[in-house]
Amino acid sequence: MRKPVGNPSGKLIDINFMSIGRLFLAILFMGAIYLFMQINPAGTGIDSTLLVIAAVIGGYMALNIGANDVANNVGPAVGAGAVTLLGAILIAIVFETGGALIAGGDVVNTIKKGIIDPAMIPDTQTFIWVMTAALLSAAIWLNIATYSGAPVSTTHSIVGGVLGAGIAAGGWDIADWGQVQKIVASWIVSPAMGGIIAASFLMLIKQTVLRQDDKKAAAKKIVPILMGIMAWAFTTYIILKGFKKLAFIKEHHIEFPQAVIVGFIAALITYCVVKILITKRAERIKNTRKGIDRLFTIPLIVGAAFLSFAHGANDVANAVGPLAAINEAVRGGDIASKVGIPLWVMMIGALGIAVGLALYGPKLIKTVGNEITELDKVRAFCVALAAAITVIIASQMGLPVSSTHIAVGGIFGVGFLREHLHTNYNHKIDKIRRHMREEEEKDEATIDAFIEKFNAAKVAEKREILVELKRKARREEITWWERRRVKKAFKAQLVERSMLFKIIAAWIFTVPVAGLLSAALFFMIRGIMLP
Repeated sequence: MRKPVGNPSGKLIDINFMSIGRLFLAILFMGAIYLFMQINPAGTGIDSTLLVIAAVIGGYMALNIGANDVANNVGPAVGAGAVTLLGAILIAIVFETGGALIAGGDVVNTIKKGIIDPAMIPDTQTFIWVMTAALLSAAIWLNIATYSGAPVSTTHSIVGGVLGAGIAAGGWDIADWGQVQKIVASWIVSPAMGGIIAASFLMLIKQTVLRQDDKKAAAKKIVPILMGIMAWAFTTYIILKGFKKLAFIKEHHIEFPQAVIVGFIAALITYCVVKILITKRAERIKNTRKGIDRLFTIPLIVGAAFLSFAHGANDVANAVGPLAAINEAVRGGDIASKVGIPLWVMMIGALGIAVGLALYGPKLIKTVGNEITELDKVRAFCVALAAAITVIIASQMGLPVSSTHIAVGGIFGVGFLREHLHTNYNHKIDKIRRHMREEEEKDEATIDAFIEKFNAAKVAEKREILVELKRKARREEITWWERRRVKKAFKAQLVERSMLFKIIAAWIFTVPVAGLLSAALFFMIRGIMLP
């Protein structure tokens, strides 16, 4: 229960002042956008009140992207202790802004994912209202999700906004329901792929390094290979999703095969360099899980930077797409499927993300990094690697996946793998206890001593003990229900279930809630603007 405002400690007063201060700075940023628009950066010679309003809403949208979506890129590194919260925010600000301004491209689709047909929108004025409603509804939904502590997809929020306002303006036939079905399917595909790939890498590291008796020797062999895979994945990812809009990339038509080749070259170079570094570093670390964990600190920081850069280059442009579309409609009076992104629009997106991340990002960073499952550097490395690989695979399969869903799915994947392994371990210990108690009639002190010896044994010795135990044990016929009850008894819950259900609910509701809100806003805007 909260203490009253006048409590001696003054903590609640400090919290309230911080909240008010953040709100004031956010409003100040949007006010600065309003003043900036008064100098007419769009170069329109007509009354463009709607463009000014849309620019302010675009800034509000960018604030919420920074507060919510960016956390998925740096959250695992923070949760694993590879970088401090302040360090993560600085990395994300620099690389998100850099990605948006350097590689954000000059053209964007006005209708994200092609979910509606703009030709069915009656006129330019209605199109402006649709885009304004879509932008505002997506921003409001992201704001609600951030306040609730749920990481959601910016892309899906925009999709829901455009879909809802588009249907309100042009009827049900305006929507491409086949594309909508793909987006709905991605709610399952994105987290499932991210989770499976992250868990697979974690299991690989456990089997090849962490469960070996000489972990340092195993790390010298395996870690350079893992870093090479990381270099391949992130180089390919950056070329495809980060640099794809740069003039050089477009001019030379660098597609997936060429990106893979460049990534492979980067992987070979990384392997050779890391092999030398790991050999030297391994001499200074302990032959323990924590010692091996330290080897993944730098790769995690690099991974967070790469993911932030690619997100800034790819998703920021999509988020400010409606604002670019409104700008084009005001300037040229046309409804275009693709429009140019003026520098001032991209600046609003990039700066808004930086401000939103600095003011409100820590809440979601902590949620992603600490509140779903416990992350160390090895687990966080697997999540970051899975995010890059999943996006590459999905983009080549034509699946509209969400980077947010992939990253969070990866965290859940490593968490559920931990649960599975802990459950198996607890079950094995129980079998040892029951066998020694019933078959060998040992007392509890002797059993505890044997369990302690088992835990301290080398991996090969543990296998021999379990094989011998299985040979001697009586065959017990138990029903499916009894087996299920036993499994449940030893299940270790290492994934926060309340977070699981809250995030799944937020993902499911993103498109429909953003759509309904957008439709309502469209009718409200139209009612205000019509004479």
